[in-house]
Amino acid sequence: MGLTYGYDVYLRPRNVAGALAAVAGLAPPSRDVPPLDVTLPGGEQIVLPFTSGFGSEPVDCSARDTLDLDTSLMFPVDDAVRAYGESYGLPPEENGRVRIGYVYLTVRFRSFLDPGYAALEFWAPTSGISRLFERSASIRKTFTDLAAAVGGVCCQFDRGDGGPGEVCWVSGEAGFPPAPSSL
Repeated sequence: MGLTYGYDVYLRPRNVAGALAAVAGLAPPSRDVPPLDVTLPGGEQIVLPFTSGFGSEPVDCSARDTLDLDTSLMFPVDDAVRAYGESYGLPPEENGRVRIGYVYLTVRFRSFLDPGYAALEFWAPTSGISRLFERSASIRKTFTDLAAAVGGVCCQFDRGDGGPGEVCWVSGEAGFPPAPSSL
């Protein structure tokens, strides 16, 4: 099995819709997929430029704990992003960013760390993108900036090995992230 590195952004559930709108702002300006209509818990609706299960049928999360999205995201160029883009024939676009994707996004409306928080878990589908996530300062900055902009409380880099993630950014909200269990 390959590497499955990712970034996790923790936030209050009331901030999920705004966070998803901000993630949509990271998407390429043109996609060849129809928009995805999503109903969030509580009934709020949002339209996203992504797919869910590689389909564009409306998704109703009003009685679900998770939402799975297939995204393509644009990241600023640094040495790691440039090298990755060149190896896959992905030149920087007019905005100076490189399209990377798929990047999978699982939204947990009740996070594993603390059910009082939601989590946006961005994870790489390949070892190559996992290594890119680990090496790229601009990708790390994109996710930490996203966390700060959407009222997040923490952003961590997750190596997908079951161990605690590496905290990249924290808002200072008291009690988060919770201390590891001493079991």
